[in-house]
Amino acid sequence: MNVSERTPVAIVGAGLAGLTAATFLRRHRVPFILYESGPRVAGLAATVRDDDGFSYDFGAHLITNRLASALGIGAQCRTVTTYGEAVLLGGKMYGYPLGLMKIFRFLRDALVSRTMPAPVVDSAADWFRATYGKALADEVALPLVEAWSGAAAADLAASVGEKLKNSVWKTVQLKLAALRSGRAVACGYSHEMPESGDVWHVYPEGGIGLLCRRLAAEVEDGIRLESPVEAIEVDSDRVRAVKVGGVTQPVSAVVSTAPVNVLSKLVRGTDALEPLSRFKYRPMIFVNLQFDLPGLLPETFLWIPESGYPFFRLTEPTRSMPWLAPEGKSLVTADLGCDVGGELWRTSDEDLGTLCLSHVERIFPDVRGKYLGCRVLRTPIAYPVFLKEYEPVRRRFEISTGVDGLTSVGRNGEFAHLLMEDVYWRTLRKMRGLVASVPTLAAA
Repeated sequence: MNVSERTPVAIVGAGLAGLTAATFLRRHRVPFILYESGPRVAGLAATVRDDDGFSYDFGAHLITNRLASALGIGAQCRTVTTYGEAVLLGGKMYGYPLGLMKIFRFLRDALVSRTMPAPVVDSAADWFRATYGKALADEVALPLVEAWSGAAAADLAASVGEKLKNSVWKTVQLKLAALRSGRAVACGYSHEMPESGDVWHVYPEGGIGLLCRRLAAEVEDGIRLESPVEAIEVDSDRVRAVKVGGVTQPVSAVVSTAPVNVLSKLVRGTDALEPLSRFKYRPMIFVNLQFDLPGLLPETFLWIPESGYPFFRLTEPTRSMPWLAPEGKSLVTADLGCDVGGELWRTSDEDLGTLCLSHVERIFPDVRGKYLGCRVLRTPIAYPVFLKEYEPVRRRFEISTGVDGLTSVGRNGEFAHLLMEDVYWRTLRKMRGLVASVPTLAAA
């Protein structure tokens, strides 16, 4: 039986994960159909450029030279030379991590926590206090986690801390490697592959969407745009078909990038995924403030754990990547957690810009005269929220969807705190597992 005669794999979603899955299947001669509900590929991995020459991403997207090389776009990427973080406390800014360690109570509590017996860790609050010490956790880490997730740290699972796998010592090592090399060495960015001084940040010319365009070029004939999947049909605990545009398409497997609470509603013929319907994602608003003033922040990222600000992080991507704005100008992105349909969500773009500017002015006086305007991006699904109430279900979902032939990939599909490099490598790993587990695919 040749490739065209075999039952295809259905892929749901043409973002980075879905396109990575498609290219893997194409290279292994496995037939597939990639269904994308929107009019174009890339999803949130798309770059928006306005008429004034400013470029915007949904968050500060970066990739590494390692990922660029794997995709064959290394020659089309620019090296990022600086990529630092700072924290605002009491009106002063401290570099992360060494600057914070100059604060005696933080260093004292961190050292004390290392000498104490391992505590029982039942929540994110417990994890951060045990790992960072009570002072640093209570004053910095926990307020940021709560602002970012929209939930109390005591209600979040301890696994929230798994996103921060690098120790302080490892972080210092990588920061020193960056100073020696003059490149923004990746730190805490990849958990699937090792980090070292030989892995640094780059940014594709023309925007982060180049990744998806590069992958899509290889599988363009297998992509169906404006084709939302209406149902995934399961029989005897195995995927059998998908329904698209009212037509049922038999499939040998399904690879989904859909948010898990959406996936649970798509699957018909089993209630195995019903518990996923309770899973929550954090909506976010990114207010991109334009200034006729470069180098506003002390580092690329400024974390703001103190209450009274509408945002918990300011990012100046142009500090690391000046080409994202016209010469002599800068972008500062304010991250605002919100609820879909809530007050912030309904606030006009102009008023959001005015709100953020008034609070940026508290930190950096006299910037109002340099303000040029703003561009606002909204997403109802930005980050998965690891609530304790469904942590056992989440842990099981990490291992299996519970349906033969159904695999979830990507940040939303895996309900995982993943950055772009990990999305790529994890998707490849999962695809190897899928092909090995489905007899008709492995025989291909």
